[in-house]
Amino acid sequence: MVMTKNKVLIIQPIHEKALALLDARDDVSYEVLTDFSEETLLKHVGSADAITVRDAPISRKVIEQAISARIVSRHGVGFDNVPVDLCTEMNIPVTIVGPVNAVSVSEHTMFLLLAAARVGIELDSAVREGRFAARANTLSVELNGKTLLLIGCGRIGTKVAHRATALGMRVLVFDPYLSDSTDMPITLIGSLGEALKQADAVSLHVPLTDETQGILGERELALLPQGAIVVNASRGGLIDENALIHAMRSGKLHGAGLDTFEMEPLPPESPLAAEKRIVLSPHSAALTEDALIGMGMKTVENVLAAFDGMLDPELVVNKEVLEEER
Repeated sequence: MVMTKNKVLIIQPIHEKALALLDARDDVSYEVLTDFSEETLLKHVGSADAITVRDAPISRKVIEQAISARIVSRHGVGFDNVPVDLCTEMNIPVTIVGPVNAVSVSEHTMFLLLAAARVGIELDSAVREGRFAARANTLSVELNGKTLLLIGCGRIGTKVAHRATALGMRVLVFDPYLSDSTDMPITLIGSLGEALKQADAVSLHVPLTDETQGILGERELALLPQGAIVVNASRGGLIDENALIHAMRSGKLHGAGLDTFEMEPLPPESPLAAEKRIVLSPHSAALTEDALIGMGMKTVENVLAAFDGMLDPELVVNKEVLEEER
């Protein structure tokens, strides 16, 4: 008797240790796609019992053809590249990896914050170009004693709060979904506007939704004190990039650190790329060896949990589908 295997469509390669989890199951087969154009996905998605995806955009048309899918497992914590509403209509759980990349992203956030504060790009360029005397007129700032505002304080924001506190920073948090009873070293502020007025630096840690789109725009940036720093290792689209450029060029901001952008890849002609006081990285905050292993394995574990009827509700974005299954 031939065993019918559950097919996993892996959109974008994942770590070999994660694939080993699939290899260990006799009831599972998988296919890895390196071409994730819509045309290619439409050819393969119809027979998939599960879909994993990193940051490739998954269109509504692709999901509509995923008639056998029992899960869409995100290799990460953001989910704006998946039409979650349509998945919900089709009773397909969408999962994320939870805290496994939180350390890597929080450390990268601190890297961006420190590099912006200490004008790392300018100083690095000066040394490489033989301008050692640039140190005399390139002023950096300390973080000790400064106030950091976290917009959102979930798994990653919490770790940033602890790291910032270790540097001697005071940490404010604007997060309507966070309980007042938290025992973290933070001060909750109910008004974003009031919080911005007190912030020497601000770091974003929220998903990209209709509610958070452009949460830092011209008005919000104007509320920051002179010489503030803006950091985003969450999602492009949270910051109005044109407003950020204006704030940088006007001297309002001391610097910024960005790992995500409104358009990715960032176009070479983007004005962001011309600003020496904006530290840039290519959406790589979670791409450490440690996090890639953890994210890959949790992505696969979520798939296997769906096959086995043991999904962790905490990792399901659209929890409504779990109610439907009861």
